[in-house]
Amino acid sequence: MAERLTARAAVALVADDWVPEDDAAETGTGAAVDGPIGWPGYDASRARAAARTGEDESVRYGTATVGGRACVLVVFEFGFLGGSLGRAAGDRLVAAFRTAAGRRLPLVSLVATGGSRMQEGMIALTQLQRVAAEAVRLRAAGVPHVAVLRDPTTGGGWATVGAGADVVLALPTAQVAFAGSRVRPTDADPAAYTAEDQYAHGHVDALVPPERLRETLGRWLRLLGPAAGPAPAAAPPPHALGGLGLPATGWAAVQAARAAGRPRAGAYLDACFAMRAAIHGDRAGGADAGVECGFGLRDGRVVAYAAQDGGATRPAGFRTVARLVGLADRLGIPVLTLIDTPGAANDAAAERAGAGPAIAEAFAAIAGARVPVTSLLVGEGGSGGALALAAPGNTWATPDSYFSVIAPELAAQILKRPPELVPETAGRLRLRPQDLVELGVVRGIVGEEPGQHEAPSA
Repeated sequence: MAERLTARAAVALVADDWVPEDDAAETGTGAAVDGPIGWPGYDASRARAAARTGEDESVRYGTATVGGRACVLVVFEFGFLGGSLGRAAGDRLVAAFRTAAGRRLPLVSLVATGGSRMQEGMIALTQLQRVAAEAVRLRAAGVPHVAVLRDPTTGGGWATVGAGADVVLALPTAQVAFAGSRVRPTDADPAAYTAEDQYAHGHVDALVPPERLRETLGRWLRLLGPAAGPAPAAAPPPHALGGLGLPATGWAAVQAARAAGRPRAGAYLDACFAMRAAIHGDRAGGADAGVECGFGLRDGRVVAYAAQDGGATRPAGFRTVARLVGLADRLGIPVLTLIDTPGAANDAAAERAGAGPAIAEAFAAIAGARVPVTSLLVGEGGSGGALALAAPGNTWATPDSYFSVIAPELAAQILKRPPELVPETAGRLRLRPQDLVELGVVRGIVGEEPGQHEAPSA
């Protein structure tokens, strides 16, 4: 179990300074005795909670500086009736979201909650609708929201403030689940209710130890801060790292792309970005280790990236790409995709996980993006699993890459051609970088120097 920090300790852990702005917010229960549904002893319980914690409610908010970046900071006090949400806590959350949207400041939420407050009945539960509505308005304003899950984060607070954030960080070993500890099935696997399991299944972006939380939040606020000024320019394609000449034949192109020593997406990301932070998972129960998505600082500009690492891309990978492109589009951040896959995973597990719908999501996200998307083919371009990450009209290729409607081996198999004709089939597919330029599939071939592009004839 993670250390249960008080609200003030959590703020001190991450913030350079903190100016509360919730003093004017309503914290009582109105004229009604014992709250809106007259729960016996509710007023007394609140008084004891206030005396014990030094707080007048389970939620506080204000402005803060984290890692040198201004933000609106929300913090939950679990010691105040289990960090539960009632009307007054809902009022403060609404005010925090509106302050962030109005001032165009990123919202940071330090969450620790057991859910909705039973002593206020349905009035408490409907606060989730209010929070959801404000989250929609915050997204529409193009303002990012980063949540930190403390111990515990359960119930409606997890399902709205926590899981609804753009980036979700969690303290290691924290309880994170919709079901609180007292309402779970007795035979349930306890591991399923941990931050580690939520990370493994794509619901949390990173597990961050307390001592690294301030630095991590500062990095995210630097990368996601609301954009200002004109529409973003397209990110230029990276220069080639392979140092190879153009392939003479289609089969030579395939062999170059499949070479063990060929630079992979990780090398391109390292060369491109001075700083980067990754998002993780598709928020639908899956994570694909073969696709890296996130935001990075490139030549002083923030660029979103989605990169395939050379393996077959799984449904969770495509959904994570769609999530990345959607977030970048909302925040006005240009996108760079690095394409390198023999194709989409096609095993039974991938089909059951929705390979087709997931690929469709990636296609739609890139096709519908309002921000510019730049793509670079850095290795294998295998069929629709590769094309799903390609920007129409702004895709480039490295000399050691190829793009094909299908792998040469599979093409020969489908056409009932013998294996010895696979190299000849590769040539017929017109898959070399220079073929792709001639066909208009890619704009050009990147050189070994930044800004060096070629568009040769076949």
